[in-house]
Amino acid sequence: MPREAEPSKNERDFILEALQQDVRMDGRALDAYRNVELSFGDEYGVADVQLGKTRVLARISSALTAPFPDRKFDGIFTITTELSPMASPAFEVGRQTDTETLLSRLLEVSLRRSSALSTESLCLLAGHTVWSLTATVHILSHDGSLLDASCMAVLAALRHYRIQDTTVKGGEVTVHSLTEREPIPLAMLHHPLCVTMALFEGGEKVVVDATLREQQCSEGEVTVTANKQGEVVQIAKLGGVSADALTVLHCVDVAVRKVKDLDRIVDGALERDAKKRDIGGLMAELRAENER
Repeated sequence: MPREAEPSKNERDFILEALQQDVRMDGRALDAYRNVELSFGDEYGVADVQLGKTRVLARISSALTAPFPDRKFDGIFTITTELSPMASPAFEVGRQTDTETLLSRLLEVSLRRSSALSTESLCLLAGHTVWSLTATVHILSHDGSLLDASCMAVLAALRHYRIQDTTVKGGEVTVHSLTEREPIPLAMLHHPLCVTMALFEGGEKVVVDATLREQQCSEGEVTVTANKQGEVVQIAKLGGVSADALTVLHCVDVAVRKVKDLDRIVDGALERDAKKRDIGGLMAELRAENER
């Protein structure tokens, strides 16, 4: 099974010695993110996030289906991840790696189990017809902070997506085309985002948005998922060096501040995309007036 190329001993020693002096290879502060670029596709529900050299594309698709028997009033929301060798030689087609398993589980907890999306709003006919939404995450380039970029991409795609309007009459569901009615946005209850921090020096030093090389040299990681209201969704500490309560509280404090900054980036990108599109409504696009 192929593995990611490990840093050499000299490279590892250089990175660790620099971090002891609070210096990072790219000149950032210990609590600073790399440059974040968020853009949307021509279709609704396609979000492209670039976090330094890490790039993630998320796409939302929908279809009508029957609900689960034990959840007759809830729609279905699933998240799938695709890690291809294009992103890293450590990823193989058809073989799920530990990175992909961990990424899928943390995204599941952060976005689906936290009820970021109201699944009740996806119910059209109780026990008979609901919307099934699928968020597909494509990892295009891997240079650390996969979870942070993936969570932002899925959340931005959900907020950007527009679902077709429907009418229920006499037990029959009618789905209106885009020419009949404008699609409607999804019902989002809150906007959780992930912040992953690498631990160094026995857990005493915390580094935000570690690159792949920094991640390989770290002694462990702490992931905090929160929203801009300061509500913590999850704290994940998976292996590595132990972290005491004060370190975890410090990670939570840093994550809550960073989530507010990331949320403003998403809001700004959505506003720019809305201005770029003609939001005057369908009739404004179809009017026969000529610009003078």
